[in-house]
Amino acid sequence: MVRRTRRAFVVTLGAALAGGAGAPAFAGTASSLGTTSVSKDGSKDLSKGKRPLARAHAHNDYEHPRPLLDALSHGFGSVEADIWLVEGELLVAHDATDLDPTRTLESLYLDPLARRVKANGGRVYRGHDLSLQLLIDLKTAGEATYLELAKRLRHYGPLFSAAYAGVDGRVRRGAVTAVISGDRGARAPMEAEKVRHAFYDGRLEDLGSGVPASFIPLISADWTKTFTWTGTGPMPRAERETLHRLVASAHAARQTVRFWATPDVAGPERDALWRELLAADVDYLNTDDLAGLEVFLRAAR
Repeated sequence: MVRRTRRAFVVTLGAALAGGAGAPAFAGTASSLGTTSVSKDGSKDLSKGKRPLARAHAHNDYEHPRPLLDALSHGFGSVEADIWLVEGELLVAHDATDLDPTRTLESLYLDPLARRVKANGGRVYRGHDLSLQLLIDLKTAGEATYLELAKRLRHYGPLFSAAYAGVDGRVRRGAVTAVISGDRGARAPMEAEKVRHAFYDGRLEDLGSGVPASFIPLISADWTKTFTWTGTGPMPRAERETLHRLVASAHAARQTVRFWATPDVAGPERDALWRELLAADVDYLNTDDLAGLEVFLRAAR
């Protein structure tokens, strides 16, 4: 059973990590966008006439004052949650020192999403046929953490997109699509499942591997490992060509693309980089600045 106090809980976590479950080595203000209404789940719905932003990805979403809900109030199409398996619970935090037994994956994400989808006629955004991407980053041992996560996802059934008959099977699209990132140990148990309620977050080395989008629908990469340009001056021609080639390769396999570690300080450099990502048709723009990315994307339409 999870400890009630945070201090005792962290001590227990330290013992768990020592036992082998260690962590493994993505210009304006919201007030200028119009009024919003508050829905039954406590989140703010999009203003009338506004569409959700399929390209907007909330990096480390749980660090915002209202995990999930703040991103949805800005219309984001993808949110990221880091999880740790401790004493059978899936806890949401970036670092072990931040773990809190009250901040579970269910309380911050799964339950609010289930309530919202039920209230919105089967969709995260009422009237919009967008499947919200829930990127779940495994911070503890991948196999054990995923197996526990899979139990939770099955419990929510039709809420999540599902794949049938293994890696090459058909896909049923749900209101939410869970994509598993982080510790690579999750891949083997995911490949073995006959019915899966989650998909695998690939890396650049998975491009052209022949693994179908029904298993790897997303390719994610560290921007700084492939590119040197950070938005100052023109993007080097060779790097622009590389970016377009990588995105085209992913899209040819019906996979989407996301880069993490892109510059995220508001200013002309970030805007310049975001414009290059849009020009290359990158599917998800990564940010901690929810209002800033919303303003940018709505102005870019």
